[in-house]
Amino acid sequence: MSSELYRAAYSVLLPAFGDLHLDENVRRYLSRGGVSLLLGETRDEYVGRAMSAARKGAETQADFVNIARQGASLAGSPVLIAVDQELGGIERLHQLVPAVASREQLKALSAQDIEDRCFEMARAARSLGVNLFLAPIVDVVTGANPWLLNRHLGADPLEVSRVCCAFIRGVQRAGVIATAKHFPGHYITEADPAIAPATVPGPVHLLHDNLEVFKQVIATGVKAVMPGPAVFPALDPEHSASTSPTVIGLLRDTLGFDGLIISDDLDAVSILRGNSITDTAVASLSAGAHLLLVSSESGLDAIAEAIVAAVDAGVLDRQVVLAAASKVRALANATHDLTR
Repeated sequence: MSSELYRAAYSVLLPAFGDLHLDENVRRYLSRGGVSLLLGETRDEYVGRAMSAARKGAETQADFVNIARQGASLAGSPVLIAVDQELGGIERLHQLVPAVASREQLKALSAQDIEDRCFEMARAARSLGVNLFLAPIVDVVTGANPWLLNRHLGADPLEVSRVCCAFIRGVQRAGVIATAKHFPGHYITEADPAIAPATVPGPVHLLHDNLEVFKQVIATGVKAVMPGPAVFPALDPEHSASTSPTVIGLLRDTLGFDGLIISDDLDAVSILRGNSITDTAVASLSAGAHLLLVSSESGLDAIAEAIVAAVDAGVLDRQVVLAAASKVRALANATHDLTR
């Protein structure tokens, strides 16, 4: 087993955990080649679109700084520290960074005002060690979507594009990577993908407004894009967007995106579709994702070993894994260099 391949298999994982504590699973992951952490939230916080009072009362800026330093020390290299920091949605950093605006307030702000506020917010996040936002939400939502309720920016593609592009400019000017999600745009998603199979029905032309916004954020220079968790039968009836070669090919080849592609949560029922987490991870990499979002408790060692085994079996191209790991590490190094 190649040590280079083995380390690469860990480098393509993005483990999520809720508390600011590196348990043995995560420490081992970092020591074996991992370079990314998602400081997540509880299911209740996710559903409620707000961090709990207990979390707000307990977490300090120093806690974030410490976990970022520990992560880099254990990895022996710069580490991507990610959070959900959405506009008017889930704000993982709660009152530890300046607020930007509510979804209603955004409508009255100029693009420059939004950019400047996002810059200040992201600059504060950088001081905490955070350098990757899983935001903005780019989906133009025109129908039922309980999954994105109180998170998305509405049904007007021009307004969604205006706000998201301003967010991206401000955040990335501060040295934080922005992630446009959830490609190719979940305009209607009646089930919660975390707990049930979800689809985005209808013909391809109904994706037009969503794809136009993604084109705009790509032109603005967004450094990362996250395919979503739902199945788009008009594009690929068999796979979720995060495991679909067709959907990720549309992003990469048709829209010309050459940045980091981050899967949505591979533990989601809608992405797993009855398959194991290890097979799903291999499928997402094979489809073109570079960084795989998984729970820190989903068996990080088993997933890494399955990636290596898939290469050995000829199921997964070795260069695909090495190139994905290289892309993740290059971005981590680039964000680190900005602080020097």
